[in-house]
Amino acid sequence: MRDFEISTDSNCDLYANEIKDLQIYVGHLSYTMSKGNDLDEYLDKFTEYSQYVDFYNKIRNGYVAKTSILSLQAHIDLFTEMAKKGIKKVLHIAQSDGLSPTIDNANRAIEMVKEEYPDIDYVAIESKTTTIGEGLLVKVACQMRDEGKDRQEVIDFIQANKCKVQHIVMVDDLTCLKRGGRISGPKAMIATMLNIKPIIEFGMNGKLDVYRKEMGIKKALNGMVQEFKSHTLNKEFPLAYIIHCDNEQRANELQQMVFDATGIKPELRIMGPIIGAHVGPGGVAIAFLSNEDRPF
Repeated sequence: MRDFEISTDSNCDLYANEIKDLQIYVGHLSYTMSKGNDLDEYLDKFTEYSQYVDFYNKIRNGYVAKTSILSLQAHIDLFTEMAKKGIKKVLHIAQSDGLSPTIDNANRAIEMVKEEYPDIDYVAIESKTTTIGEGLLVKVACQMRDEGKDRQEVIDFIQANKCKVQHIVMVDDLTCLKRGGRISGPKAMIATMLNIKPIIEFGMNGKLDVYRKEMGIKKALNGMVQEFKSHTLNKEFPLAYIIHCDNEQRANELQQMVFDATGIKPELRIMGPIIGAHVGPGGVAIAFLSNEDRPF
């Protein structure tokens, strides 16, 4: 019998089969897609690769995707589900508090669920990351859990290493960045005209910011590879991923470049709708657990 169970939010971008195989519980965020007078709400709970592709194609065709954080009620529902199943001890891993107050909702929900189930022992921590970086930490936590580590050992490892989860994100379409307020309209227009590709990274504070700008795709990809080379992978958990926003061709190109330069072949993945709505179609990223802290 395991010492504890693990839950998280769907920002982690783990696939449906991975969620099942890892035996974790997930709170699924929602998002809306609008175009003209059409407005539809969806759950971030894809089960087929084609659903990811359809999401990005809608954005390409003029739909606007808007996301929200995992609500207090969604957290209550998630923790109540586990409590009803008799699960007494849980580690919940939440999206970075530098992006949203999701962790606050998680902690409030735990206290509220405790009123009905006073014997539960649920602990929530934030990950200083999102998308597959968050998923990476969930995978690490599951491996440690299955190896017999107790919950506090897992918490200590995540707290010590979460700012060593590196993200190097190249944005291809600046429309979504402009809409999200990370770049102004005039700057987006100029950058598009000059074929400037922003490179976004997480800082130590858990916030995403434009770290540098590269002129053109080739320089941007080369810069990503060089930055990857400047780090060393964690020896215990040498996990590395290339995650794309429906751009398999460029993801494959980047994967080959990384392999040629380092002998490491990161796993290819597609980004889910919650973070993908902000990165936009065509983006690619490298995420991995390093031995070094983030550069800023």
